[in-house]
Amino acid sequence: MSIKDQITSDMRDAMRAHEKEKLSALRMLLSSIKQKEVDEQIVADDAAIQQIIAKLIKQRNDSVEQYTKGGREDLAAKEAAEIEFFKIYLPAQLSDSELEAVIDEVLAGAGLGGMAAMGKAMGLVKPKVAGKADMGRVSALIKAKLTQ
Repeated sequence: MSIKDQITSDMRDAMRAHEKEKLSALRMLLSSIKQKEVDEQIVADDAAIQQIIAKLIKQRNDSVEQYTKGGREDLAAKEAAEIEFFKIYLPAQLSDSELEAVIDEVLAGAGLGGMAAMGKAMGLVKPKVAGKADMGRVSALIKAKLTQ
């Protein structure tokens, strides 16, 4: 079953169970997927859908941060709940130790060192961890490894 089919099925289940928050989040997710399909005149595959979900999660994380700074814990909680609904459709995230192992392997294999190699290192690591790790976290770990 594709991710899109799973989302549609979960949306129907949320309708039947009267889960308003989940239903709203899933409708928003399907809307984003359909918007990308219309804009780019494609049929979104699982990889494209995972990119959309990652983008939506990043937006929600920024919103949670802003709402928390503004003292709006109610809105921050709503955004955090949406993040949890979206994470279900992403592959399992790499732990820090697994991510460090991938980074060490790439840096050693390419013989990279020093901050001048940051861009090249990101370019080599990104395809290996795409969808499995937040790229901000990846960037911070690469930076730490290159400055050692």
